[in-house]
Amino acid sequence: MTINRISPAEAHSKMTNEGYTYVDVRTPEEFAEGRPAGSINIPLGDDFVQATLAKFQKDARIVVGCKAGGRSLRAANALVAAGFTNVLDQRAGFDAARGPFGEVTEPGWSRAGLPQDAG
Repeated sequence: MTINRISPAEAHSKMTNEGYTYVDVRTPEEFAEGRPAGSINIPLGDDFVQATLAKFQKDARIVVGCKAGGRSLRAANALVAAGFTNVLDQRAGFDAARGPFGEVTEPGWSRAGLPQDAG
């Protein structure tokens, strides 16, 4: 199954209007520095799928995000492989997607000015 990748604005809309929960897969230290408003932290690691299963049913509406989009795509793929059915990946993460020279190619959640919970 192909993971549907959405923009930060689309992720915010899904959370606000359709009951999606933002699962931030960054480290606890990264999460503590700032995060999407209302998000929860389940760091991507060996027990990620089990930790997610402890909090959500497999039909839960989940948007997965990280710092720039790489970890969240891996996490979304892991959840879908485990049988989760409503998983979206938020492109560009909390900061931004970047090109080969470090330039911002797509602003992330914080750069898009979307609601945040401070550290």
